[in-house]
Amino acid sequence: MADKTVHSELKLQSKTEELIARMERLNLAEYVEMLHDPKRLIWINFLAGTARGIGMAVGFTLLGALVIYFLQHLVRLNLPVISDFIADIIRMVREQS
Repeated sequence: MADKTVHSELKLQSKTEELIARMERLNLAEYVEMLHDPKRLIWINFLAGTARGIGMAVGFTLLGALVIYFLQHLVRLNLPVISDFIADIIRMVREQS
């Protein structure tokens, strides 16, 4: 019976050490500390939101440029109905710039 108790205690100790190691890898203490400092939390969220916004703006700009570039090549192929329509779109975009 004592052997079972020792084995259970060793298993519990092993699991506890594994849990502590996982929590340290997750930086749980830093996260809890950040939750107690609202100014830091707001600042970090502001920076993250700004980075996302700039990333989306750059991404949409590049995607739009690629679409316009592709449409210009379609116009050069001189497809009857599509070319006139795309040319109108390109003219409108250039007038807005």
